[in-house]
Amino acid sequence: MQTRDGDVAKARGVGSFVGVDLKWRISHVRGYLELGMVKEAKAELEAVPEPEARRPEVVALWVALLQATEQWRPLRKYARDLVMLDPGEAGWWIIWAYAARRASSVKAAQKVLLDAEGHHPQDGTVQFNLGCYACLLGDLSEAKARVVRAVSIDNSFLKNAMDDPDLEALRAAEPDWMNSDGGTPPSAG
Repeated sequence: MQTRDGDVAKARGVGSFVGVDLKWRISHVRGYLELGMVKEAKAELEAVPEPEARRPEVVALWVALLQATEQWRPLRKYARDLVMLDPGEAGWWIIWAYAARRASSVKAAQKVLLDAEGHHPQDGTVQFNLGCYACLLGDLSEAKARVVRAVSIDNSFLKNAMDDPDLEALRAAEPDWMNSDGGTPPSAG
């Protein structure tokens, strides 16, 4: 497989430029990813020399590539690396949890987001996903509390709460759960 990717890159002249500036390479990787040209994007990323290959913007492009190709195990590693580089970015935690869920388990994903919550207690996506994980693990009261909290942080999660398949057990057990006393989110004002 490596040979095929290398052949594609060589045929297109990708990765063969000497002294190409990192901004140019990053721009090309983004373009390739937008066009769905993952082999070319991968070849460009593989051509980034050390220590530039460890820069957050390059690691973020690996994350995008691995998401696009559904390579959950390596994605989990790269997303974790981004969290270590920039724990203040909630999105990296969410991607790490997403990959952990698919590569390992819901419990592993929940653990990631419980750690993330300490850094991002007011992030609605963290709360919503913790609600989904709690529901999938059978803790419906925790699921309800997390989703209600997410909705109180960002009302746009209300529609997601009504449609997300991860919350099916909560909706089935308590069809009117968002309108019950414990389910009405306090106003965010």
